[in-house]
Amino acid sequence: MSLISFIISQTKLPELSVKNTVELLNEDATIPFISRYRKERTGNLDEVQIGDIVKYKEQFEALEKRKTAILKAIEEQDALTPELKQKIETIQDLTALEDLYLPFKKSRKTKAETARQNGLEPLAKIIMSQNASDLESIAFRYIKGNIASADDALEGARHIIAEWINERTDIRNNIRHQLERFAMISTKVVKSKAEDASTGLSTSENAQKFRDYFDWEESLSRIPSHRLLAILRGETEGFIKSKITIDDEKALAKIEDRIIRSNNESTEQIQIAIQDAYKRLLLPSLSNEALQNAKLKADEAAISVFAKNLKQLLLGSPLGEKRILAIDPGFRSGCKVVCLDAQGGLLYNETIYPHPPKNDTLGAMKKISSLSEAYQIEAIAIGNGTASRETEAFIRKIRFKDDIQVFVVSEAGASIYSASKIARDEFPNYDVTVRGSVSIGRRLQDPLAELVKIDAKSIGVGQYQHDVDQTKLKKELDVVVESCVNAVGVNLNTASASLLSYVSGIGPKLAENIVNYRDEHGAFSSRKDIQKVPRLGAKAFEQGAGFLRVKSAKNPLDDSAVHPESYDIVEKMAKDLGKKVSDLIGNTSDLQKLDLNKYCTDTVGMPTLQDIIKELEKPGLDIREQAKVFTFNQNIKTINDLEEGQLLPGIVNNVTNFGAFVDIGIKESGLIHVSNLSDTFVTDVNAHVALHQQVIVKVLDVDIPRKRIQLKLHK
Repeated sequence: MSLISFIISQTKLPELSVKNTVELLNEDATIPFISRYRKERTGNLDEVQIGDIVKYKEQFEALEKRKTAILKAIEEQDALTPELKQKIETIQDLTALEDLYLPFKKSRKTKAETARQNGLEPLAKIIMSQNASDLESIAFRYIKGNIASADDALEGARHIIAEWINERTDIRNNIRHQLERFAMISTKVVKSKAEDASTGLSTSENAQKFRDYFDWEESLSRIPSHRLLAILRGETEGFIKSKITIDDEKALAKIEDRIIRSNNESTEQIQIAIQDAYKRLLLPSLSNEALQNAKLKADEAAISVFAKNLKQLLLGSPLGEKRILAIDPGFRSGCKVVCLDAQGGLLYNETIYPHPPKNDTLGAMKKISSLSEAYQIEAIAIGNGTASRETEAFIRKIRFKDDIQVFVVSEAGASIYSASKIARDEFPNYDVTVRGSVSIGRRLQDPLAELVKIDAKSIGVGQYQHDVDQTKLKKELDVVVESCVNAVGVNLNTASASLLSYVSGIGPKLAENIVNYRDEHGAFSSRKDIQKVPRLGAKAFEQGAGFLRVKSAKNPLDDSAVHPESYDIVEKMAKDLGKKVSDLIGNTSDLQKLDLNKYCTDTVGMPTLQDIIKELEKPGLDIREQAKVFTFNQNIKTINDLEEGQLLPGIVNNVTNFGAFVDIGIKESGLIHVSNLSDTFVTDVNAHVALHQQVIVKVLDVDIPRKRIQLKLHK
């Protein structure tokens, strides 16, 4: 099967769309570029469909690479027959391929290999023929060397038979089928950990996290991803032990049905070999495989949750280019205050002490008030960590001369940024506390531009992100970040190297070159100016130009999503209307007069032309909503203030497959379990809530000892 045929079989997409998309990918075109600017070639495929093509292309190429390695390994053993070669070349499943390779694997010395070296393979074949009588006499003929008795000979022969059984694809697939449908995963507490939990020793707090799994059993095929990952983490940390089981008698009976054809002396030996093969080889190997497959599915589900959350977080509401006073709150160490200009530049920093133990509330108020006037502050950003509520209350007591909005901003990952090389390079003369405060303020201005500086895994949205395949997680999150950055667009003259690196076709090195060139030569006056940047060639310009924005450029299209390759089309439209290009911007009435069929060519069709018109109507429109002020219930300061039945405002701060966590203004987040999101059955949590969504919740239950809060989404 060819690459194109394989992708079509998996995606059901049109052949021409797949073929052209693969060609573009082979030309190093990015997903955002292909989906936005090559719609005619792909048949208007979206990012998800192109992403699927990428996934199955990589899967096919990995399979072909594995086939090549296996063919070479078998050929080196002089065991590659034409029939076997054809089987390997035509196989389309990695598991089936590995089963085919199993007899040829070079592994540690097995019991079967030892038996072969002792000359017992002929005896194994005699037994498997199921025609022999007086097996003991036959076995006596094989007594020599390490074989001291007929029983030794029969045992060795059974080891060989057990290996043959283990290598049979039909038997392995039958057990796989049983594991897939009927496997149960059970867990038991490690005895010493149970004693620690009950006696209140130091490990008991950790043990509480896994208490639900001290005695647990569930269908492996139906276990939710978060529960499987929790079990595997509990096992890794030594609190529980897990086991995969199926109906052993049923499994053994099915193997016997496939092998035993008679009822004689050979039958008993084969039955013993079947039991040995099942318990020693098949079940351990295939139950581990089943667990790994379940883990893969759990990883995919968890990564999907993380990716959705990250997208919502990155596309969070920006306040825009406003002058910000940002506060990283604290008690004993004080509140770190910074003043930022509209582009996020640091103007001033200081520490105030409005809270215990210093309680310099009056002095802190005067300082905030004077800084707000001096730097013409338009909004205040307060980190949501320790002392956040107290700092917010303190700020709201200040009477400002101008109307200043107050926002509470997520600090997630700010400490990671403040200690990073990026932060050190930006602020070499300031410590981590100042850098952290700057990050909080910039997040209010533009969450996307600031959060791309942080390893996405450190942001902490999702479920069990540290337990999933880290390579797959990073790859998926990088795709999400790239998608978000290119969907919003990037200001070429203000963007950091971190932000620019995610622009289609740019990457980290070119991003650094762009920033260095900008620092040396000043702001770019047009998109085409970036072609002067060292090592930025025609390909990178083609891929990235449409996603870069140049504010107040001579050509207004440079501040739009219209690609430079389409500028001549817009110029022709303007000429046909008797207008300048600048006259078309926002001119819906004139744009609607155009007959787009007139501008169609062999390479430019309706999808691109409609995108151009849409962009001209609202050029550079930010797809994100603007940030809104939010206020928690000021009477709720700790978990002890909560009561069942209360209705409280909150902000969704994490979404998982089993529900959503909500910040209600105290240290502990509450959980809206999936069953409490709606009065009807919920299949997708994201269909009901989104990250950073402002919601009203009802308190259902408060477990103070375990610090757990159960909430219900109030419609």
